Amino acid sequence: MLLAQKYRPQKLSEIISQEHLVGSQGVITRMVNANALTHSFFYGPAGVGKTTLARAIAKELDAPFYEKNATTLKVSEIREIIKQYQNSLFTPILFIDEVHRMSKTQQEVLLPYMEDMECIVLGASTQNPYYSLTSAIRSRSHSFALHSILAEAMEGFLDKVLKSEKIEIQKDAKAYLIHSSSGDIRAMLHLLESANSMSDTITIDTLKSIRKEPLRAGSNEDDSHYDVISAMIKSIRGSDIDASLYYLALAINAGESSEFIARRLAILASEDIGNANPNALNLAASTLTIVSQIGFPEARITLSQLVIYLASSPKSNSAYLAINKALEAAIDDRAVPEHIKTHSKDYKYPHDFGGWVEQKYLNMDVNFYQSNTIGFEKTLSEWLERIKK
Repeated sequence: MLLAQKYRPQKLSEIISQEHLVGSQGVITRMVNANALTHSFFYGPAGVGKTTLARAIAKELDAPFYEKNATTLKVSEIREIIKQYQNSLFTPILFIDEVHRMSKTQQEVLLPYMEDMECIVLGASTQNPYYSLTSAIRSRSHSFALHSILAEAMEGFLDKVLKSEKIEIQKDAKAYLIHSSSGDIRAMLHLLESANSMSDTITIDTLKSIRKEPLRAGSNEDDSHYDVISAMIKSIRGSDIDASLYYLALAINAGESSEFIARRLAILASEDIGNANPNALNLAASTLTIVSQIGFPEARITLSQLVIYLASSPKSNSAYLAINKALEAAIDDRAVPEHIKTHSKDYKYPHDFGGWVEQKYLNMDVNFYQSNTIGFEKTLSEWLERIKK
């Protein structure tokens, strides 16, 4: 039996580094103890225990457990599983890995079963499933983040395995084994097993002959995930193409998903470029669609194209500032003039006046939007001026 399978935690209490979920006061522990578990989706880096958590939940609830992958799950399988327990006292648990890849059809089939609690749906993903699940599914479930496993917890777990398996390892090799696994318990045990089969005492040279570099450079630092993306965004905002590409490459090498990077770039396209170059948002939207279909390694090319385009585009945050000001001012509907409310007979239809007619649209004096007259924003300002003339 592989070490990763042999030492997989069987109980919630055995899962490490996820105290917020499975500690004595953890939300999952409390729901399981109260027999109040509902549909839940777990997301976080690889090897932190998402599948293990689902299996442990099923074991503690003594519930039938079905483990599927969204990429191969058939609608007929879902119906067949539910059918088996329609007249049973047991509620099956359907665990779906790669849940962010669930099709709309799969989600629609699951929905009525989730609504009637004919099964408990658990899912796992390395990405936040919020962006891929329908609003109907989200409203009937909870999403929980699992954290990267801290080095101290990794070391404690490793020490138990080394002692139990009577494996000899040099001090520097042990440190490299932990660091290079970047919070991924499964990866750590796989490397340990391979190295142990090659020599009686594991050395750092043996480990590096198998794994030359850490799985996700720097990902053992809590803030590195955000720092790299932040540096990329700031470099694009500053129109530095080479720096932007460097941080993009760093994010890719660090194991960030192509969809996560594309989402961040789509936000930037509106926040920092906006109508100075409206096509930036179109290209960002296309990139998000494309990378979700092709994934790495090919997605790196599409992301590179987008980064270069965004860094080269004129910059304006006028749309970002405008909506923030509007949100602060929008308290109630008393600012809506009577003549533009539904069914008002006093409303002046602009098309009857050649496209524009002067009338009041807001019962307050505000100026949320300030054009920076940069790039296409200048053209928009000119259009607006011409319209009103």
